[in-house]
Amino acid sequence: MSDDKKAGEYVVIRHRPGYRLRRSLILLSFSIISAVLGYTVGTAEDDFRFSSLTETRQYLKTELESLREQHTGMQQKLINLERGRTIDGQALNQARRAIASLETTIAELESDLTFYKNIMAPSETSKGLQVDRFTVSPSRSKGEFGFKLVLIQVGNNKSYISGVVAVNVIGTRDGEKEVVALRDLSEDIDDLGVKFRFRYFQDVEGRLAVPEGFDPLEVQVVARAQGKKSTQAERTFDWRRLMEN
Repeated sequence: MSDDKKAGEYVVIRHRPGYRLRRSLILLSFSIISAVLGYTVGTAEDDFRFSSLTETRQYLKTELESLREQHTGMQQKLINLERGRTIDGQALNQARRAIASLETTIAELESDLTFYKNIMAPSETSKGLQVDRFTVSPSRSKGEFGFKLVLIQVGNNKSYISGVVAVNVIGTRDGEKEVVALRDLSEDIDDLGVKFRFRYFQDVEGRLAVPEGFDPLEVQVVARAQGKKSTQAERTFDWRRLMEN
């Protein structure tokens, strides 16, 4: 076949009227549908997110109110417990003071009971005139003390017993032993021997002042009964123990 014949060949193309227009409309429709779907999905997601945030906010708000109520309730309980503990502490302190007071009263009553028992129902070895006790108590003034001497008659109390009792304070001054009569230490005592007369017991009370430079060690008490019941009773008290009681 010649070159002229090849140059004269033709290509046959099928003619379809409206094809391009339909394709354009399809593409446009697809684009519109995609946009609408995208908007719809996005809106739905936004609605879901907004709804979730709203519900979460409302839940947290409710929880916060509940926690606030619980906190207020716990604060009130704490206040009540503190008040109760304070009241319990005050009641406990009052009870302790009352118990201490009762124990002191009981001790005093027991001491008095023993005292009277010794007078009314003595043992065979302790009868007649006795030096029961000698006590001292510090005062506000330095070197000054209150004192109390108790004499008792044990056993036969049908008649009175009388006589004199002498009290001496034994101590040291400048390293030397010294004996000082109670009369020289107390303005309440005028004589070396204090007179007594009683059936059951007698107290001798007053105040004494320890001279500066004098160091008391012991208190010596000597009581002498006169007449038919002539007897003598002696007793020595340690000064340090007197200070401890």
